[in-house]
Amino acid sequence: MKMFKRITIAALSTVAAVGFTFGSISSTSAASSNKIVVAGSTALLPVTQQAAKEFKRSNPKVSISVSGSSSVAGPQSVQKGSATIGAVDWDATKSVPGFKAFNGLKAHKIAVIPFATIVNKSNPVKNLTSAQLQGIFSGKITNWKQVGGKNANIVVVNRKFGSGTRVNYQMKALNGKSFMTKGNYKEVGKSGEMVTSVATNPNAIGYVDLAYVKGDIKAVNFNGVAATTSNVINGKYKVWSYGYLVTKGNPTGANAQYIKYIQSSKFQNGSLKKLKFIPVSKMK
Repeated sequence: MKMFKRITIAALSTVAAVGFTFGSISSTSAASSNKIVVAGSTALLPVTQQAAKEFKRSNPKVSISVSGSSSVAGPQSVQKGSATIGAVDWDATKSVPGFKAFNGLKAHKIAVIPFATIVNKSNPVKNLTSAQLQGIFSGKITNWKQVGGKNANIVVVNRKFGSGTRVNYQMKALNGKSFMTKGNYKEVGKSGEMVTSVATNPNAIGYVDLAYVKGDIKAVNFNGVAATTSNVINGKYKVWSYGYLVTKGNPTGANAQYIKYIQSSKFQNGSLKKLKFIPVSKMK
C-alpha cells in the first residue's frame, strides 16, 4: 500500500499568541538572523511552542513564529523558504515509506515521542493487541463488543496523509497494515482535531502522542503494556519515534541558538519531560 501521497501546504494553523507572535506563515522568505519561523508537526507543537516562550524571555529582540499542520509541512516549508525550521516526526533527510529524503536539509534530534491509542474516557476497553488494532483500523472489526467493549459500532478516526503521527502509528502499532477508507471512518488534519473527535464521541478510536492525552480521552494499553514514558525508556512499549527539527544546511544566528536551547539539558530534563516527551539522552 502506498502509505502516503505528496500533499501541498494550503495553510498552516494559527496558534494563539503568548507574549509574541505565533501565527501563520506567508510564502515570502523567512531568512533573517533574528527571525525564527517554525512549521510542521503538531505532535511536536507543545515542545516548539514551550521552547519558543522560554527562548523569547531570554532573547526579547528575536521574532519567533510557531505553527503546526503536519510533519511533511516542516521540510516542505524549509525548502520553500517560508520557514527557517521544520518540525518532523521522522528524519526527513532519509527516505521513509511514501516519501523520499528531502535534499539539502540537516536534521537535529530533539525529543522522543511516545504515541498512544486513544478512546473516549467512557469506553470500558483498557487494552488492545496489535492484531485487534489491525482489525479495527482496517475495518474488519466493527463493533466494540468484539474486543471486550459495549455493543456499539466503532468509529475510526485517522490522521491525513503527511502526518508523522500516522507514519509512526501505522508502522509500529499496526505493523504496516493498511487503513480503512470508508464506513464509520473520518480523517483529521491535526493532533488537536484528533483529540476533539475522540473526546466528543464515546465510540471513537484514534491515536495521538502522549502530550495530548488528557481531558475526556484515555490511552489504552498496547499488547498489555501501558503507554507511558517509563515503558518507552525500559523498552517495553514500542510505539514511539524520535522527533526532529530540520534546517536548510547548518542553522545560524537565533535559529541555531533556539535549536541548541531545545537540546540543552535544562530544557530536555525540565519542560520537555513535563510535556510527556522523553529526553533524547534517555534512550540507549
